[in-house]
Amino acid sequence: MTKQPATDSSKPLAALVVGAGVGGLATAMRLQAGGMSVTLIERAQTPGGKIRTVPSVAGPVEAGPTVLTLRSVFDDLFQACGTRLDQHVTMVEQKVLARHFWPDGSSLDLFSNPDQSADAVAAFAAEPAVRAFLRFCREASDLFEAFERPMMKSGDPRQIALLHAALRHPKNLPLLLPYATMRSHLKRRFADPRLAQLFGRYATYVGGSPGATPALLSLIWDAEARGVWRIDGGMTRLAEAMTNCFIGLGGDLRLATAVSSIDASAEKVRGVTLSDGSCLHANTVVFNGDPRALARGLLGPDVAHVAPQTLKLPRSHSALVLSFAASAEGVQLAHHNVFFASDPLSEFADLAAGRIPQTPSIYLCAQDRGTGRPAPDGTPERFEVILNAPPLSGDASQDTFEEATVCLKRICRTLAGFGLTLTPIAPPLERQREMSQATPRDFERLFPGSAGSLYGQSPHGLTAALKRPRATTPVRGLYLAGGGTHPGAGVPMAALSGQHAADVIMRDLGLT
Repeated sequence: MTKQPATDSSKPLAALVVGAGVGGLATAMRLQAGGMSVTLIERAQTPGGKIRTVPSVAGPVEAGPTVLTLRSVFDDLFQACGTRLDQHVTMVEQKVLARHFWPDGSSLDLFSNPDQSADAVAAFAAEPAVRAFLRFCREASDLFEAFERPMMKSGDPRQIALLHAALRHPKNLPLLLPYATMRSHLKRRFADPRLAQLFGRYATYVGGSPGATPALLSLIWDAEARGVWRIDGGMTRLAEAMTNCFIGLGGDLRLATAVSSIDASAEKVRGVTLSDGSCLHANTVVFNGDPRALARGLLGPDVAHVAPQTLKLPRSHSALVLSFAASAEGVQLAHHNVFFASDPLSEFADLAAGRIPQTPSIYLCAQDRGTGRPAPDGTPERFEVILNAPPLSGDASQDTFEEATVCLKRICRTLAGFGLTLTPIAPPLERQREMSQATPRDFERLFPGSAGSLYGQSPHGLTAALKRPRATTPVRGLYLAGGGTHPGAGVPMAALSGQHAADVIMRDLGLT
């Protein structure tokens, strides 16, 4: 039955959360734990948003995010709901953060233990590279410490607060100058271009290019250096754990239920209309989708004036994602692997021009590695491959992408040049071809209004982060959560957006 808004103090206040991605789940969990009566609506068959799997002969293969950092965000979330994260999922900290390969035959592992990473850099490059690496680590740590509270953990960051944070660490002020990009900073820091290329790739974590992403975002490396976690059963287990916690608190989850409009009058939200024409009424509605969908009018005219900047500002990069089963021979893989292009500039020049890169760097998640168990012995394994791609252009009909089989063959040829032989197992490509490959066009279909972008607005420019939509909106009772809102993209950031939304809702309703 449809939950109605509270009419007296004996009934819990009702809230509707539209979208069961990480941001929506985190919001719903916190509101339900805070005493509200929450209905979580998701148009897909399963919760998780961008966290999803596709079938293969070797089992479900990840087709979304694979890197989990900042575990403390989720520890805090489950604690706020009266439980513990490790009661719901088994977390395995990765000793090898990632394994990196270059066309010249060199490779470098970075570790959760900083001393091991320094030793690895010493063996990889000359001694000055170790000093440069340690200095870069200190800078990234200082930046993270300086901006975590006034930026990431603040629901409404202000430029003056960020300036004060910067002034408390004056030695890092050069990194905050408007022209200071990750590429320029790394070029000054590392004489070895391979190390500059490696750390420049962290710009892609937020959908940016190192030549345009602010040097400030070097702090992303520190977030990863604090620990990378693998979840037994894959990232979907995290979404399942969040869902089960929400339901266990008494929340109402409705899957395969599409919302056609968010309804408001006199700048006050009234509820939502579902695709079948029925209405759910509530004075509190949280939208966990790309805010650009609101501005484009995809959720109805009542809220089309929300987040107008999303129509004007550039979008972040997207990706080509292939998920498949294969047998692997040759190179010894870790759980997270990066195969770098020979020319670190051409990939991002192609992206800036709106083209699929001709010589891309390749991220490969070997889903069955890094488990703490022996490496697979030639039996089929599950792999996810991600290549950077531009978002959809203004005329999406002109955006063309290779068929999965063609794209996979090209990737396998490229990896063979690194000494890695992947032999794909045919059935997932033959029987589930449309599910084994995801392109920017697919992401627009899955996440309407996004223009295929996976990270919302572009991170390019020093003040880009301050231009993201916040949890509050001009419509009273309507709030935003998700990777398209502050504090931005990534699984932990989406969860923090849920905390910001829940905090401001509880404040507005006078709850504790």
